[in-house]
Formats: sequence, C-alpha cells, structure tokens
Amino acid sequence: MKLLQPPGWATPKGYANGVAAKGTMVFVGGQIGWNGAQEFESDDFIAQTRQALLNIRDVLACAGAGPQHMVRMTWYIVDRVEYNNRLRELGAVYREVMDKNFPAMTCVEVSALVEERAKVEIEVTAVVD
Repeated sequence: MKLLQPPGWATPKGYANGVAAKGTMVFVGGQIGWNGAQEFESDDFIAQTRQALLNIRDVLACAGAGPQHMVRMTWYIVDRVEYNNRLRELGAVYREVMDKNFPAMTCVEVSALVEERAKVEIEVTAVVD
C-alpha cells in the first residue's frame, strides 16, 4: 500500500489524501454504533463511533484483514458541530480501535440515518495484499 501525497501539499491530519493498493478488495457496509445484537448501548456520539469502529474491525477480521488494510473510509454524521467540537475525543477513540491507520477519508453531514438513534455510520474499503 502506498499513501499518495502530492508535492507541496500540507500533510493531512488523521487521514490520507489518497492510497494506492493492489490485492483482494474488502468492502464493509455502513456500520453504526450498535452492538452485534443490533442494540444501542449509548446515545453518545463518541461511544457510538467507538462501537461502529469495533464493528468495522470485526467485519475486516472475517476477511483476514485489519485496520492496516483500510484504503478508504466514508463517514456519515448527523451533527457536524458535535463532530468538530469533539475531535480530540474522536481521535483518541479512533487510535484506540484503529491504531495509526489513516486511509483516504470523507466525512459528510446528513439530515438523518436509517436507524433513528444512530449518530454516525461508517463504511470502509480495504485491500488485503
């Protein structure tokens, strides 16, 4: 896997501008902050994000992959103000679950998610070499 960083661009914090990889592609459908029994244990944004990341890690493991194989993440959040205000906490939870693996990322604020209590949904593409 190779991170793509155009010359002269500022280094991104917590994500990559691009990733080049070859191997078996793994697509993880949008994961939200509920557990394996599809039950929410919290309505807190950070707690739900942590659970969504754990869910992603568990799905990746089914393909013999881990966070180090992620090449792309797309985040759907319902409150960009809360997201921005809690970046320090978010970063700590991200590193706890995903370590220092920062794929190309997109984050989009949406008006709602399908599950009413969900505050975040994250989908991932990974490549296992």
